[in-house]
Amino acid sequence: MNLLCRGRLKLLVASLTAGVLLTWLYLLAGNLESDESGSVVQGQRVRTPTRESELQPERVRTPPESQDSNQRVRTPPESQDSTRESGLQPESQDSNQRRNNHTECPRSPPVQKCELIHVACVCAGHNATRDVVTLVKSVLFHRRNPLHFHFITDTVANQILSALFQSWMVPSVQVSFYDADELKSEVSWIPNKHYSGIYGLMKLTLTKALPADLSKVIVLDTDITFATDIAELWGIFRKFTDKQVIGLVENQSDWYLGNLWKNHKPWPALGRGFNTGVILLYLERLRRIGWEQMWRLTAERELMSMLSTSLADQDIFNAFIKQNPVLVHQLPCFWNVQLSDHTRSEQCYTEVSDLKVIHWNSPKKLRVKNKHVEFFRNLYLTFLEYDGNLLRRELFGCPSPASLDSVQLQNALEELDEDDQCYDFRRERLTVHRVHLNFLQYEYTPAPDGTDVTLVAQLSMDRLQMLEAICKHWDGPISLALYMSDAEAQQFLRYAQASEVLKNRKNVGYHVVYKEGQFYPVNLVRNVALRNAKTPYVFLTDVDFLPMYGLYDYLRRTVVHLDMAHTKKALVVPAFETLRYRLSFPKSKAELLSMLDMGTLYTFRYHVWPKGHAPTNYAKWRTATTPYKVEWEADFEPYVVVRRDCPEYDQRFVGFGWNKVSHVLELDAQEFDLVVLPNAFMVHMPHAPSFDISKFRSSSSYRTCLNTLKDEFHQDLSRKYGSAALKYLTAQRTI
Repeated sequence: MNLLCRGRLKLLVASLTAGVLLTWLYLLAGNLESDESGSVVQGQRVRTPTRESELQPERVRTPPESQDSNQRVRTPPESQDSTRESGLQPESQDSNQRRNNHTECPRSPPVQKCELIHVACVCAGHNATRDVVTLVKSVLFHRRNPLHFHFITDTVANQILSALFQSWMVPSVQVSFYDADELKSEVSWIPNKHYSGIYGLMKLTLTKALPADLSKVIVLDTDITFATDIAELWGIFRKFTDKQVIGLVENQSDWYLGNLWKNHKPWPALGRGFNTGVILLYLERLRRIGWEQMWRLTAERELMSMLSTSLADQDIFNAFIKQNPVLVHQLPCFWNVQLSDHTRSEQCYTEVSDLKVIHWNSPKKLRVKNKHVEFFRNLYLTFLEYDGNLLRRELFGCPSPASLDSVQLQNALEELDEDDQCYDFRRERLTVHRVHLNFLQYEYTPAPDGTDVTLVAQLSMDRLQMLEAICKHWDGPISLALYMSDAEAQQFLRYAQASEVLKNRKNVGYHVVYKEGQFYPVNLVRNVALRNAKTPYVFLTDVDFLPMYGLYDYLRRTVVHLDMAHTKKALVVPAFETLRYRLSFPKSKAELLSMLDMGTLYTFRYHVWPKGHAPTNYAKWRTATTPYKVEWEADFEPYVVVRRDCPEYDQRFVGFGWNKVSHVLELDAQEFDLVVLPNAFMVHMPHAPSFDISKFRSSSSYRTCLNTLKDEFHQDLSRKYGSAALKYLTAQRTI
């Protein structure tokens, strides 16, 4: 037995010794192989690729060389620079092709951790503001660095983007605006056939428009979508030679080769030319070489024979580069994959997952023809409908100075008691919602007599079907606030663009308030619509009411007759309702009274909430021929016409309950006379109950908190208006 144990022990020792010896021999052979293959450079051992991704076959082709045959490829300047900087020997042609447009191993961006990245865009008009939001979302989604956006805008885009970024409150993001009108004289002398108009030439003026101490900037078109961290692009500035001032991607169509059609004569360009949808501008160097004078001289010279530009600033940039090729740094094509009608972008890649920037540089935009357009479209739609609230995240390790608004908001949040049973209501009041003003094109010409009235209302996605009917009933300007998610806003856009009624109405302002939180912030949404009305008077209503035909003209005459400009009046428009989804709408007061007698119509909420409209005194209205004054009563919530500078709605009231009541109460506290109009009416159309009214009816804590908010509102009103406001608290306690 002992002999057997000793035999097994000897066998085990021998096996271990053999294993150690084999391992040592294997490692020694590996080291010798590394030395023989040149993996040790200047005493530093280079890591042998072991990850699966590093062992994949070549997947991406390089872009064609601009001045040679379409079949030739070359290593881009940044690849050559990085080779020289690392001390490595030049690689083979096949290896260069792999490196050109695809990095097998993701590396950290060649920028400092919290380095500020500057991005400039020219943005003008309503459509461009929607496009630039999608661009910004794609940049924010991938970014790991602080950003400073520089927007050259017209008046419309300035108003829209200022409100959006102020309400968006994204950490570590700065925004500056520059007036495009002040730059028009710099480029207005250039004849231009491009669909972007004069704004397509504005990028030529950036050395003058942007701050003098700004050294470099990434310039982007609004129809760009990022699929990677913009810091990677920013890092390419460090690879510029001392003479290079502009970084561009080669043009991916045959435009500048002049062979697209008979007698096609493009502006001069270096080979295939360059696309200016993505530009790295070394502003400091451009100013030093006298860029402003140089591009002007180039444009003047070429316009003598070309007469006008076809591709706006791109033509002038290319003519300049043709004369000064040493100044351009060519970027790999994946930094600007161009989806124009005659694109050759497919030669830039074999797998779309390797792309970094997609450029919809065709008037057809998402309808462009391309082998992989479905992938490109899906990537674009991802950011188009992405919830922008998710991009408010702080940058890890890069604290940004807090704005005054954010400090005040944080202080207010810290004062809330999380054990308060009404905490959710109080928290909702402090929620800052993103707001996109004038989501669609808005045009309004003020009435010269100063009597114009805007219909003001709010809605969510479930009331969208009411818009066409309201536009048919109301000819005047409308201000609508829409409470929607990012995805719902795009559904609304498609609906509006497909509607013959809506797309032909330019005097309707649609202001999107993006969803956040668990309650419908009804009074906040109303205030957005109210603030953005452009007329002296407003008709405060709800979107599920149809005004009588001709009400717009009737109200304009009435505000003059009742001297609304010099008196404090709130004109009450009597409200009725029908339970029928199909209704032959009454064309006159007489017809409405007949329908009221037949039971086709009812006074609004008479069977559910009579207090809300009983003070209108419908019995008197039936025979009235002149306006009559009524007294305020508890829970009175009529729909009124007032001056635009009236009190705003109290935003503590969210969801269902007391939101209009509190507003009318404050109108009375400010001594507005409530005057009922004898020849005006509106009809409420039936619809499914809202989610918030269902919560109110089913939740006792909801109702309890609403009563608490009422009491606090009364107390605030007493402090604001003194002892005269005590009557509201007394009236509330006696009902």
